[in-house]
Amino acid sequence: MRPQSVILTFLGDHVYGRGICVSSGSFIEAFARVKISEEATRSTLTRMVRRGLLRRQRSGRRMYFGLTPASAEVLKDGERRIWHSGVVNDGDGERWTLVGFSLPESWQRQRHELRSRLIWAGFGPLQNGLWIAPGEVDAAGVIEDLGTGVKVFSAEPRPPTDMQALVRDAYDLAGLGERYRAFLRRWDQADPAPEAPDDLARSLTLLTEWLQIIRTDPRLPLRHLPHDWPAEKAQRVCHTLHERFRPEAAEVAARLLDAVPDETWAER
Repeated sequence: MRPQSVILTFLGDHVYGRGICVSSGSFIEAFARVKISEEATRSTLTRMVRRGLLRRQRSGRRMYFGLTPASAEVLKDGERRIWHSGVVNDGDGERWTLVGFSLPESWQRQRHELRSRLIWAGFGPLQNGLWIAPGEVDAAGVIEDLGTGVKVFSAEPRPPTDMQALVRDAYDLAGLGERYRAFLRRWDQADPAPEAPDDLARSLTLLTEWLQIIRTDPRLPLRHLPHDWPAEKAQRVCHTLHERFRPEAAEVAARLLDAVPDETWAER
């Protein structure tokens, strides 16, 4: 697991919404539980400050780290994906958002950036220069700064379009399905992660692995997916285990948290 991903999980579960800044020592102690070294933790905190995902706040001789508007948005999105939107799209609507683009060949960096944004937003490539995503997607943030070379449409399929075949072609269903099945093999058992020292470590590992999967899941309509699609079962396992781990995880986190009030909290 990438240290930044674990830090964001920790912030989302134990810091987000509380208006506090946390000492580097607390991060180091928490992440040692999942075998992330002190050096890796310190360097990741520094990089996150440079990227605008954390801010430093000094109190006495100690340095503390707090959320920024950018990291708060990331954590809000993670909260929505885990607890609210879910991984199963069982609606009966058949609206799709299409993004078409034709960018100059010299714009290699912009083309790569656009593809990354499209994948993050749940789009899959329908054909060269045309990407598709289920539902009504607000693509304004996806295509910002790219000018008139990008077009956005909302549409419904018509016969003889085979939507199951289209979905198979546009998305890596085999890869996504295997990620869910690997999650189930690891966590759907009586004593998951027995190597972890406590439930804080289990909770951090569980939610970090889960977020890494669902952030690549475009929530395709269930009727277009294989009959044995494993996402819903994996989601039940994740939620059940999180509730099981929560009491001890919160207790351990409370013991190790060295925190001070966030001076910018009232400004948000």
